[in-house]
Amino acid sequence: MQIAVDAMGGEQAPHAIVAGAVMAARNHGAQIILVGDEERIYGELEKHDTSGLPLSVYHASHVVGMHESPSLVVRQNRDSSIKVALDLVKEGEACAAVSAGNSGAAMAFAMFILKKLEGVERPAIATVHPTPKGASILVDAGGNVDCKPVHLIQFAIMGSVYAKLMLGKENPRIGLLSNGTEEAKGNELTRETNAILKGIRLNYTGYVEGRDIYNGSADVVVCDGFVGNVALKISEGLAETIGMILKDEIKKSLRAKLGYLLIKGAFANLEKKVDYSEYGGAPLLGINGICLICHGNSSGKAIMNAVLLGLKLVEKGFNQHLVEELVKRRELLKMGHKNVMKIFDQLKGKIIH
Repeated sequence: MQIAVDAMGGEQAPHAIVAGAVMAARNHGAQIILVGDEERIYGELEKHDTSGLPLSVYHASHVVGMHESPSLVVRQNRDSSIKVALDLVKEGEACAAVSAGNSGAAMAFAMFILKKLEGVERPAIATVHPTPKGASILVDAGGNVDCKPVHLIQFAIMGSVYAKLMLGKENPRIGLLSNGTEEAKGNELTRETNAILKGIRLNYTGYVEGRDIYNGSADVVVCDGFVGNVALKISEGLAETIGMILKDEIKKSLRAKLGYLLIKGAFANLEKKVDYSEYGGAPLLGINGICLICHGNSSGKAIMNAVLLGLKLVEKGFNQHLVEELVKRRELLKMGHKNVMKIFDQLKGKIIH
């Protein structure tokens, strides 16, 4: 149950990554393999009391830059910290890999090294978002820019399994992200996907809008990676901006400062719910192994929580459950494709081009 952590990936590497690994080991007994430049990693470990902690170091000579091309990285950087971490998972030395580095490279290496689960055409990134009813899942949050309907159908199935197993949603409600809830809205991709989803036995509730990611009307919000990543980045920016505005307003008057003291606890709870570091990393669903992709600016707390999420995914046997569900749905998916054009033709009259 060791977790391979890419110590060199991310804007705050290696100090924040090493700090997070130490926190996970000390506070939760997680067994960590720190992958990367030995000299720099040991230098960071010296800043912490690591006596008796289950930490080890595995050398990797190369660091993948945040803006390097994933396709070039896979072909040329054979000894990068991301690749070596995933190699350890493939070889059974680690049960999961965690990286805050180049997300495109992490996804490319994961598909190249660990391969896709049987039946999965495109792995997808799943992010968790707070709602008044607990949390929702956004799939895909940036893994696949160009998608076909079959990919979105698989995202829906994978997201449903994740929401059920990891969030405790008994029968997750699935929504398809669009520019409106009316049947006539959307583009060719969403309209065709909508027609297919109606033809298979999933708890599909129809189109949802961007606001529905956070209001709890859907447990799983499905979209292509281009739309999902834009939605994710807007959400991050909005949370940061609201926080800055509130701080400025509180400083403006004594009354505001006194009011803040009275509701300080509520603000702290709100900040915790919208803080991405509380959720750790985003799992790459559909890979034959566990790979967590973290925010590029991840703090030590984010890395610690990503490690814990990786352990939880392994302990719950997430991939085994996912494979079982994909096998169970295989015939249903075929039925959906067979009937989709008939259903789609029925909708054409209502579609606004």
